[in-house]
Amino acid sequence: MPLNSVVLDVMKPIKGPSIVDLAESIAKVEGVKKVIIKVTETDTETITMLVTVQGDEFDFDDVKQTIEQNKGVIRSVDLVVASSYG
Repeated sequence: MPLNSVVLDVMKPIKGPSIVDLAESIAKVEGVKKVIIKVTETDTETITMLVTVQGDEFDFDDVKQTIEQNKGVIRSVDLVVASSYG
């Protein structure tokens, strides 16, 4: 069933791509229409954030791969919305 929205708990090192870079990269994934990133915690080495991805029929594995390419790790999947119309 096509994914329309996911909320992910993601951690990434402070060094490396910024959260703006991460959002722009995820937004380029086919089917993704909107990316919202909210930082929930920072320490000297890492940033923890909630990443909301919304769109039409996007592939979770493509989103996951993009996060990993930007040095991020998905700690949990906190919400999934999938729907099929027609």
